[in-house]
Formats: sequence, structure tokens, C-alpha cells
Amino acid sequence: MENTENTPTAFRSYVAVGDSFTEGMCDDLLPDGHYRGWADRLAARLAAEHPAGGFRYANLAVRGKLIGQIHDEQVDRAAGLGAELVTLAGGLNDVLRPRCDIARVEELLGSAATRLRATGATVVMFSSTDPTRRMAGSARLLPAILRMKDFVHELAQDPGIAVVDLFSAPCFDDRRLWAEDRLHLSPEGHRRVAEAVLESLGRPVGFDWRAPLPATAPPTRGEKLAADARWVRTHLGPWIGRRLTGRSSGDGRAPKRTELAPYEG
Repeated sequence: MENTENTPTAFRSYVAVGDSFTEGMCDDLLPDGHYRGWADRLAARLAAEHPAGGFRYANLAVRGKLIGQIHDEQVDRAAGLGAELVTLAGGLNDVLRPRCDIARVEELLGSAATRLRATGATVVMFSSTDPTRRMAGSARLLPAILRMKDFVHELAQDPGIAVVDLFSAPCFDDRRLWAEDRLHLSPEGHRRVAEAVLESLGRPVGFDWRAPLPATAPPTRGEKLAADARWVRTHLGPWIGRRLTGRSSGDGRAPKRTELAPYEG
């Protein structure tokens, strides 16, 4: 990711691949109705390194996509764009489902990374946060998440692959970094992930993205019960309904930036 003089590469093009995490779900809304997201924030910072212009950005991520869909629908398309930088995140939607074939998830994720690296792009990947530290009932997910974490770090033996290790950052245990649905990042969460990616690319950090948020009074028991009930009604129920009917929140949805185009965020 760095040249022989230890100066970070000034990427001129960037394409984001993935699911709702990369689409930017639950960040601030842009004027066109799309969510901003950490990938847009990252693009803005990279574009600022080219004050004369020339930086281009595409985001192919779509909410709800499984790793097979990301592999089949986005990876070849991203490779064809020929960007110098690619972020690749996927597999967590698979892990959330019962009877996940984790070996198949790893196979497809590894194939995607290999295909993107073959273009000469620098690839940034991620380890998931640890949901057990903030979500009751998520312990069943931990073995697969830990296996995925180890797998991604093995891929990063390739010097052209960087890993953003969110799992070891306790700040993501704070619910304020998460949206009300408890699955997607809040604007502050997206801001921190963008900074973490910049750090993985050798940039000096603008702030300590791992730092805890200022302490606040914990919610009362009544507030917690009300929030839990609202979450079940508004988010968990519809999610279960989609699983039972084989639907996805991303069905029929197009990516928000399908071509490498100048970024003016």
C-alpha cells in the first residue's frame, strides 16, 4: 500500500463492493435519497488528495446481498472498472442465517479477493465487530465470525491486501455507534470506519477512531424495555418475515454509483 519512500499511495480511483455495510445504511441521507456511508466518506478524503481533480469513485454495494450474490453480481463488474483501490466486505448476511455454510462463504470471499487483486488493485477487507459484547442472543454467531476473522487475516499475507480489524476495537461495543436496528452503523460508526480504512492505507489518522465515546448515564430499565419492544416490532419482525418468504431488502435495488465517475461529495 506504500511506495519505496514510505509515502502512501495517492489512489486515483476507488470502487466499493459489498452489502448494506458498504452501501452506507443508516448514515446521513444525501440529497438524492441514498445513504452517505463510510465508503462515501472515504472517497471524499481520497478525492481531497487530488485538488486538481481526477479522482473517480463507484459503489456497487447493495443491502441484503449474500456473499454468493456479491461474488456473482459485483466482483467481475468491479474488476472490469480497473480501479486502483477496492474495498471488499461480505459474508455477514450469510453468517446471520441458520445453517450457514461457512466453508462456502470463505471460498467465495477468497475467490473475490483473488479476482480483484489480479487487476493490480489494492484491496481492503474487514473483520466483523464482536456482536456478543452488545447484543443478547448473538453467541451462536461467534464461532463463524472468529473463523472469518482468521480467514481474512490469512488473505492479508498478500501485501496488496489490507485488513481493517473492527473485532478488536471495543468502541464498537457502544450502542451509539449503531443505528436503531442494531445491525447497521450510525453516522458516528460510519465516520470511524472511514478513518479506520484510511489508517489501513497508511494515512495519518485525523482522530483516534478506537477511542471510547464520552460516558453517559445508562438507560433506565423502562427505557431499555421500551427500546427492545420497538426494535422487535420495527426491525426484528420485518427481518424474520423476509427470511421466511425468501425476500431481501435489496431485491430490485440498483447500486448507487455504478460507474467510476468524479466524486464531488
